[in-house]
Amino acid sequence: MDIHFILDEMEIQAHPFALCELNGACDLDLDKDPLATLHYVLAGEGELVLPGRPAIPVSKGSLILVPALKKHVLRSFGRVHDPIPSCNPDKLKMAHLIHNSDKQDKGQLIAICSRISLSLRQMENLIDLVQEPIVENQAGEDACEAPIRRLLLELANPAPGSLAMVRALLMQCMIELIRRRFNDQHGGLEWMAALRDPRMWPVLRHLLDAPGEPHSVESLASLAGMSRSGFAKRFQEAYGSGPMELLRDVRMRRASAMLVETDHPIERVSHLIGFRSRSAFSRAFEAAIGVSPQKFRMQRKA
Repeated sequence: MDIHFILDEMEIQAHPFALCELNGACDLDLDKDPLATLHYVLAGEGELVLPGRPAIPVSKGSLILVPALKKHVLRSFGRVHDPIPSCNPDKLKMAHLIHNSDKQDKGQLIAICSRISLSLRQMENLIDLVQEPIVENQAGEDACEAPIRRLLLELANPAPGSLAMVRALLMQCMIELIRRRFNDQHGGLEWMAALRDPRMWPVLRHLLDAPGEPHSVESLASLAGMSRSGFAKRFQEAYGSGPMELLRDVRMRRASAMLVETDHPIERVSHLIGFRSRSAFSRAFEAAIGVSPQKFRMQRKA
């Protein structure tokens, strides 16, 4: 599959959930979310901070994709910029996250934040394949100015269809990010190379569609029609990590989503994602996420 086919067949869903407004030099802490998060900076300057990583500069026009279950901080430098229209997210039934500095700085960083999902030819949850944050800085580019102006217009003057328009503009930005990074071996979308490999495609699809099955390197190699060693090497080259590492990440992301979005007992969640016992699942979840499944559910539903 080439980029034209993938982009034509890919369905991108953006679910706007918040307008983040940082007034002055301050931080907005964003906890681990079961889905990937897209931030689109409409005004201001700052940085994205993730534990154990160098800070990533962001500014007007920055598009930031943060993988699921990545705790991060959106930081405003509080520098004064040209004023923007007053937004009315309440009329769009969007959350409005406001964070104020103790100082009297007037500069703002404003971003629209969305939860993102990707699918391709009935293959859902492709976003689970994103491993590291992706930042596309489009400041000063003509292609970026029009979407920003239209987003601000819709947020400042909500009208019938404004929420649909915001969602469409975010999808346009996401497509632009994929198009720019598709052929970049270090652009954060290296896993898309596996979509073009006829032997890796069914393996990825099976892992994403049925993470709860008792997968092994041997069973996945058989699905690809390859030897164990040949498959492991080819998977590593195509995706960037081993198949069992991917399976672990997918299971934890699905588990976190089920803990938040359903009322399944934790034992039921553990069985659905492939663990034989609740205790084994709880140990694996806490090792990966940092808290127990029960505490994660309580925090996210509070």
